Amino acid sequence: MSAGGASEIAVKAAALLAVDPAGLKGAVLRAPPSPALDAWLTALRDAQCADAPWRKLPVSASAGRLVGGLDLSASLSAGKPLFERGLLAEADGGVIVAPMAERLEAETAAILSTALDEGMVRAERDGFSRVEPARFALLLIDEGAGDDERVADALADRVAFILEPVAVGAGALDSRRIAAARARLAGVDVPEPLIEGLAAAALRYGVLSLRVLMLAVTAARASAALEARDKATEEDAALAAALVIGPRAISLPEESSPDPAPPPESDETSGDNEAGGEGPLADRIVEAVKASIDAALLAAAGSRRGAARASGRSGAMRKSLTRGRPYGSRPCDPSRGGRLQLIDTLRAAAPWQKIRGRMNSAAPIAVRRDDLRIARFRRPEQSLAIFVVDASGSAAMQRLGETKGAIEQLFAQSYSRRDEVALIAFRKAGAEILVPPTRSLVRARRLLAELPGGGGTPLAAGVNAAAMMAVQAGKRGRTPTIVFMTDGRANVALNGEGGREAAQRDAVAAAKKLRSLGMRVLLVDTSARPEPQASALAAEMGAQYLPLPHGGARLIASAVARP
Repeated sequence: MSAGGASEIAVKAAALLAVDPAGLKGAVLRAPPSPALDAWLTALRDAQCADAPWRKLPVSASAGRLVGGLDLSASLSAGKPLFERGLLAEADGGVIVAPMAERLEAETAAILSTALDEGMVRAERDGFSRVEPARFALLLIDEGAGDDERVADALADRVAFILEPVAVGAGALDSRRIAAARARLAGVDVPEPLIEGLAAAALRYGVLSLRVLMLAVTAARASAALEARDKATEEDAALAAALVIGPRAISLPEESSPDPAPPPESDETSGDNEAGGEGPLADRIVEAVKASIDAALLAAAGSRRGAARASGRSGAMRKSLTRGRPYGSRPCDPSRGGRLQLIDTLRAAAPWQKIRGRMNSAAPIAVRRDDLRIARFRRPEQSLAIFVVDASGSAAMQRLGETKGAIEQLFAQSYSRRDEVALIAFRKAGAEILVPPTRSLVRARRLLAELPGGGGTPLAAGVNAAAMMAVQAGKRGRTPTIVFMTDGRANVALNGEGGREAAQRDAVAAAKKLRSLGMRVLLVDTSARPEPQASALAAEMGAQYLPLPHGGARLIASAVARP
């Protein structure tokens, strides 16, 4: 994209955010601290309502600072619980700027995600609760230097724009025009054909998030309001698709893909836009997205998303009394083991001081046993990704090749996160552990390349082998994730004899046992088209079912790695 195009995109995104900050929910700004970033932020701030709050989120902000809670000093003075507002409630109706957003803690990201979804914040502590409105735009400044340093997917999926800010000149955003658009926004309608066109464009570019589609519709509405229109047009939808869908594209639409049905003949869109352009509405929106992105960068964008969503995710958090990352406190006597949390203890005692003061006037602060709080800690466990591959004759050579490519990418992603990986193949009469739990990527690649195909499909043996390895991993303090790559059709029973009926019965029984273990399981259907038996087997084992009839290695890896 040219420098002029990038500048235009940055200005339009800022203008739409100023019109509807709470609806568009914010942006990911990929840029280190620079004059250009400062200029973009200043332009947006100047275009906001005069009384709209503007808050900065420290990367080390605690959960209490975000959601608020009991004001200790005020409660001690008043003898009753008094709350202090959190940063999210303070930003209601305005903007929160989060520098170094790629370093935000998982707990902070979860709190921000919930607030963006609900438009409110709940402060609950020591038996007291408070709910306050918190509708804001979140500007996530991504200063990550490498592909492994990215804003959490949960946050990036909830904000409208992903862009690289450029310097915005003085007067680029017309405050009076934006104020008029803000007043007009509630009455703007987005016709159904435009929504269908946006959905079709998102699907063709591999953007499957419903949140992204809703944000694109919101952006189209804001664009229409900015242009003094009461109804969004194709021009507004094309701009929204370019701004919201374009940066998230992970694949280019196929030239041979069937055209969706044209929108019904009606006056839903303006006459100018109905007549303008050739082809169905969805095709024209797709072309608008294509014009806004650099196709040569699509592969890099897809690999960055794959790395950020590495399937070897962080393991479960093991609770501990004395070691690990602190995450709040709980009522308990420290003499039984644990670290006293003095501040939380005082918070619990604060509301009762007037009553207790009358009973014991000599004590400046009366603390009872029920007030005592000890710290809670969590330690991350290492995760193990177990890949179970159907290497039988039913897996065509092309599909087996795609499966190998996908697994190799997933191996590399797990390795980059220092997690363990393992590989089990089932063919002929049983299952074989090709790669036991290891961090050796070189060995895994070599054995994967040598994986032969052909023979029967002992699916039940593969399920049982994966379950046994997962149980052993759990005993060693690992958090296992099992990924099956199969078409779900078995023809070899557990006793090694052929016969589809007996083999499928054994596979279902093994799947039910695996489900009882309560582990995270994914089943990738590698058949040429979605296979009902694979879907049924996934349901029996409580697995996430991923039919990928047209998926190549990169798309399979991206789908499996998605949380």
